[in-house]
Amino acid sequence: MIKCLLVEDDASVASFIKEGLTDNQYQVELVSDGFQAVTLISENEYDVIILDIMLPGIDGYEVCKITRKRNIKSIIIFLSALGNPEERVKGLEAGADDFMAKPFHFRELLARINAHMRRKQLEQGIFESDKYADLEVNVEQNKVARGNTEISLTSREFNLLIFLLRNREKVVSRVEIAQAVWDIHFSTNTNVVDVYINYLRNKIDKGFSYKLIHTIKGRGYMLARKTNES
Repeated sequence: MIKCLLVEDDASVASFIKEGLTDNQYQVELVSDGFQAVTLISENEYDVIILDIMLPGIDGYEVCKITRKRNIKSIIIFLSALGNPEERVKGLEAGADDFMAKPFHFRELLARINAHMRRKQLEQGIFESDKYADLEVNVEQNKVARGNTEISLTSREFNLLIFLLRNREKVVSRVEIAQAVWDIHFSTNTNVVDVYINYLRNKIDKGFSYKLIHTIKGRGYMLARKTNES
């Protein structure tokens, strides 16, 4: 169950969000004061923190800054009536992962939380570094190498590689890749997954003695040292 701290001083908004998240199997703790929020964040582990800006005590920006200074990795999403670009930038610079303006649609809030959770789980599939065959990935340093060759990847290519590496020697479908890496519902009308697989192959496999990324006909893709299919 996903554990969420909701920091919101508007009782009606807080009740609406809490009810919606609870109905979706989230465990929600609610506070309405900035100081209370800091105390709870320091004493508990939350997967997600939904944070208003205008709060009694200290504002949401300060809560966010304190949280990040304490190296707490919870997903932080600002949800505020202060939705102009300057406020959004300020929130992201304070350390938030996302910013939504009020009024908002609950389904979008839920979708954003779930997207951030998937990305976090994707990154945690590999810890600080991981190695398979002659491929080595260091997540914290954002580095990829094959043998003695360092490989430069875009952020999307990097996330795709992590997903394949996390699911090594397992066939993953285009649908699974699209949902995990792009947070989209796969459509047969788009070839974005195939395009990025080719981008990745050109960097990971081209020029090396054996391939790591394989097409499994009719099923999807697999990262493996050896396979009976290509």
